[in-house]
Amino acid sequence: MSSSKSSSKDVIELLAGIEPGSFVDRIRAERPETRLNAQKSYLALFEPREEGDVTRGERLALATFVARLHQADEASGFYDAGLNELAGGSSLSAAVRAEVDHGVTNGPYGSYPEGPLSPENKEGLVFAVSDFGRAVLGKKLSAGLEHTHLLVFRPRDASPNALQSLLDAGWSTTGIVTLSQIVAFLSFQIRVIKGLKALGAAGAGQAASSAAAE
Repeated sequence: MSSSKSSSKDVIELLAGIEPGSFVDRIRAERPETRLNAQKSYLALFEPREEGDVTRGERLALATFVARLHQADEASGFYDAGLNELAGGSSLSAAVRAEVDHGVTNGPYGSYPEGPLSPENKEGLVFAVSDFGRAVLGKKLSAGLEHTHLLVFRPRDASPNALQSLLDAGWSTTGIVTLSQIVAFLSFQIRVIKGLKALGAAGAGQAASSAAAE
């Protein structure tokens, strides 16, 4: 499975295992704009004409990290395969996997600003990249993974200080926007894939029941 060959094929369709003409394929065909926009978002984030302030390796490493934190096997395998195709990608991939091992947890948690929601504050893991991971990933990507973990599990702790940590590590303001977009897109993509797979299973079950009743 390779992200470098994805531009000619709808990525959500690929990851959800949707067959042409299937029950789920027909459902998606009823909303062509939604389907097209999701693919355009993928291409803009992972196959841009110009990398800008965030390299392809950084984009794929962040996506792999998010997918693994969500324990989404299809998505993590897809982005990890793309990462491994790059020069030096295998070492980044191994480092990301190692960080996931001590970063997976349950959320959301964190602290709201003082006020009526304060009783809902909840303690949880404050993730930090290990010394080993930092040596492989570098200062910038390490800070990116730490902020990504914050956005996934404790978004209520987002603050100017958290953004400053990214800036101090070498992220530009444009790069920070791209990082946030990647986290948001992966969350959306993973939910859609899960829903489509559930629809496919339900459709297959209905077809089997109808066949048995004949």
